[in-house]
Amino acid sequence: MTDIKTKISEDVKLAMRSKDKDRLAALRLILAAFKQKEVDDRITLDDHQSTAILDKMAKQHRDSIEQFGQANREDLIKKEQQELEIIESYLPEKLSENEINSLIQNAISSTSANSLKDMGKVMAILKTELQGRADMGEVSRLIKTKLSDQ
Repeated sequence: MTDIKTKISEDVKLAMRSKDKDRLAALRLILAAFKQKEVDDRITLDDHQSTAILDKMAKQHRDSIEQFGQANREDLIKKEQQELEIIESYLPEKLSENEINSLIQNAISSTSANSLKDMGKVMAILKTELQGRADMGEVSRLIKTKLSDQ
């Protein structure tokens, strides 16, 4: 299986051939973010790091869409929505709420977490498993709820 970065690079070439300017711009934006991280940290990205960057970009686009909605800027919402769909197409499939709850319960059990003070331990375990597959803000809220009930 090819890595995410290689797949995106191949898709850039396809977008150039098909003259799909919007897709090409979004893909170049992703590659620029990858390159920036590689240069800043002097590393070569693996799929996990690439997924983390894509997840962060998706969150930024969702935030922008929300803000543009408040400002009634439909033109900007449409552009952000298109870019978000492209970014999300490279993220792993989202987990169902039941799958997320099951992973949270396993993490709580494995860390013997019993209060909100232990939330960091639980989040540390789940962060790598759920990166790009779930909204971490929502996961955090679910963990707080479960630890508060104990």
